[in-house]
Amino acid sequence: MGLSRPQKPPGGVPTRWVSLFCIASFFLGVLVVNRFWDPVEVEEAASSAQKHRSNEVHPMVICDKDVSVRTGNILSRVSQTRDVINTLDKTISSLERQLAAARAAKADTEEGSPMVTKSGTKDLNERQRVFFVMGIITALRNIKRRNSIRETWMPQGEELKRLEKEKGIIIRFVIGHSSTPGSALDRAINAEEEQHKDFLHLNHIEGYHELSTKTQVYFSAVVAKWDADFYLKVEIDVHVNLGVVSSTLARHRHKPHVYIGCMKSGPVVAQKGIKYREPEYWKFGEGNKYFRHATGQIYAISKDLATYILVNRHILHRYANEDVSLGSWFIGLDVEHIDDRSLCFGTTPPDCEWKAKSGNHCGASFDWSCSGICKSSVRMKEVHQRCGEGDQAIWDTGF
Repeated sequence: MGLSRPQKPPGGVPTRWVSLFCIASFFLGVLVVNRFWDPVEVEEAASSAQKHRSNEVHPMVICDKDVSVRTGNILSRVSQTRDVINTLDKTISSLERQLAAARAAKADTEEGSPMVTKSGTKDLNERQRVFFVMGIITALRNIKRRNSIRETWMPQGEELKRLEKEKGIIIRFVIGHSSTPGSALDRAINAEEEQHKDFLHLNHIEGYHELSTKTQVYFSAVVAKWDADFYLKVEIDVHVNLGVVSSTLARHRHKPHVYIGCMKSGPVVAQKGIKYREPEYWKFGEGNKYFRHATGQIYAISKDLATYILVNRHILHRYANEDVSLGSWFIGLDVEHIDDRSLCFGTTPPDCEWKAKSGNHCGASFDWSCSGICKSSVRMKEVHQRCGEGDQAIWDTGF
């Protein structure tokens, strides 16, 4: 039996052609790869990919001067942003206080203003802008004491108007009315007002045991009438050097919550029949001493604190002594207490007189033993001559 030739599969491709096709495909692939594939580029690409993966795992720290500058600029912008936020926060707080004060002023026009006016309380946006308002607390029968002040340290007539216009200082005697409206005492006050034009009339019934209420009504009235940096309360028997007081207040002009005065912390009087007795003495605990507060002869508060009194006057508690009441209203608030000893010098040597001779005048003078100048209607001129800064001082003072 002889050898036979390989049979061609019916309908298929011969095996020899398949082998030739495979060999040709191999050589064609080698040719294409050699033409388009650069080994150097492939290696660089692989290296770049490896570096990228390495940076993802271990980020590169670039210590470059430009980067430090850019970082400083970013921190500066962050700081500026914080400043802007703080400014906006203060502005919002101020607007909230103004809104609350406006609501309180509106309530006054509906319920009765703390100040006697023909048209009620002014709109807060229409208030006159001034440096400070000084209210001298006086009683209906204090005409001799008022005249002693008019004849010494308080400007009169055109000078009083000039003080308001050029220095932004408002000074008024603060008075209420008698329990019988239209009485002889009220008519006498009206006649005095016609002559001097230096009263601030409150919707308040006068009485010694109502001083805390009068103080509250006073601050509510003045903050509604004048837009001032400070509001002062002064007793009728205190000598004041306006130039020194103005300079003192100017140093604290840009502080928001300021309470300035001669700070003290005296004993709480519990015994009946004694002057300055505090019926609520038990609230002050076993120490038998008041908290720190400004003595009532003279003190100043900033605009925000006066606005606080206006807004919250219906719920502020009043103690027997008005200076204690005022100090209690600020407990728990973010208030800066400024103890200024120039506001509490005595009228006898070596206090205010020796200070005056050295050119370092005190802001206010009074006798501690009398809680004011003893026999002030008689001695005010004497004190003014010995302790006064001179009538020109207020005009020469820059603030």
